[in-house]
Amino acid sequence: MSKTEVKKYIKSLDRQGLEQLVLDLYTARKEAKEFLDYAVHPNDNAKYEQYKEIITKEFFPKRGDGKMRFSVCKKAVKDFKTLDPDPVLLCDLMLYIAECASKVANGWGDLWESFYDSTYTNFVNALKEISKQGLKSHFQKRVDEIIANCQSSGYGFPDMMEDAYAEYWNED
Repeated sequence: MSKTEVKKYIKSLDRQGLEQLVLDLYTARKEAKEFLDYAVHPNDNAKYEQYKEIITKEFFPKRGDGKMRFSVCKKAVKDFKTLDPDPVLLCDLMLYIAECASKVANGWGDLWESFYDSTYTNFVNALKEISKQGLKSHFQKRVDEIIANCQSSGYGFPDMMEDAYAEYWNED
């Protein structure tokens, strides 16, 4: 179904029908419930903390080793982004993935190549968004710490991260 068809359908509903449709959607889909909850009670900081905790658990769970699933972390950022949050919080969350990964890399030493590739990709995405939002000075210290944490890693990872920094951070 296209967006146009949905618009036509919504226009055909009376107020009571539209209310019922929204309530049915709220009940049927977790994502819709979260979106509508946020629309009624917007709280960027609370949502930020919720999604940050998802990322934290992937890298530093309370018990055991982290699963470090970048797909889960990317989904947390994507879901947070759909709420149209404060750009500072969005950039912070995006950078937090690379920050956690760089701390793991620094603490564990050599990891698998796909870990480094995913960290690099998430770092580049964060740098691009931070640059786009004009927030470089706000995040400079944390970006520098990420680069420093990568220095003891293998697979050319420090060079990749420094190249990303040079390309996407210093491109003014």
